[in-house]
Amino acid sequence: MTRPAIIQPQLAPVTGIDDHLPPVPAAALTPEAIRARLAALPGWSPEFAGDGGLFPGRTPTGAAVLLPLVQRDAGLNLLLTRRTDHLRDHAGQISFPGGRTEPQDDGPVATALRETEEEIGLPRERIEVIGQLPVYATVTAFQVTPVVGLVRPGFTLALDAFEVAEAFEVPLAFLMNPAHHRHHRFELAGTERRFLSMPWQGAGREYFIWGATAAMLRNLYRLLSAP
Repeated sequence: MTRPAIIQPQLAPVTGIDDHLPPVPAAALTPEAIRARLAALPGWSPEFAGDGGLFPGRTPTGAAVLLPLVQRDAGLNLLLTRRTDHLRDHAGQISFPGGRTEPQDDGPVATALRETEEEIGLPRERIEVIGQLPVYATVTAFQVTPVVGLVRPGFTLALDAFEVAEAFEVPLAFLMNPAHHRHHRFELAGTERRFLSMPWQGAGREYFIWGATAAMLRNLYRLLSAP
């Protein structure tokens, strides 16, 4: 199955908001709690395994992203990026730092750390990798391994201006509260499309977190909220 790109996802009708689901408790959002949960790998299944469908002419390619959890005094923040508008894939979208696996990479952790350093200048020495989430398949044919890392503050970012328009932080507690998770459904080119979003208001503007980024965050929610 092939399908066209979604150009203006923020205009897609909202069909539901998950405010009936409980937020992850604050005690489960500490570095120690998340490290322990990832190490224990409790019995759970990710809610989203991929986007579904595939753009035509694409060959599946390995990739990895970093979920950088910055340790601030008020709690953990997730560091996200906004991609530049001219890129071939996911232009202008909110994403995790990361990218395709290169031959020299020794696994997904190496890919995530290398890409993060190249894209936003975050030194790997400030990152403690604490686990991974299940592989997520994107419509652009990437098989993405999400790598979770704790980031010590005190860094200065240096963005790759070709790939990254800006970087910003969102409180993890906001993202792990399903009251902020919106479901969208609409028809495009005769096919029904569904996706999840988590819009965030920051710095006087809205960051529309959606698609693969929102789906992987929802999988993290399922892991951290599992009994």
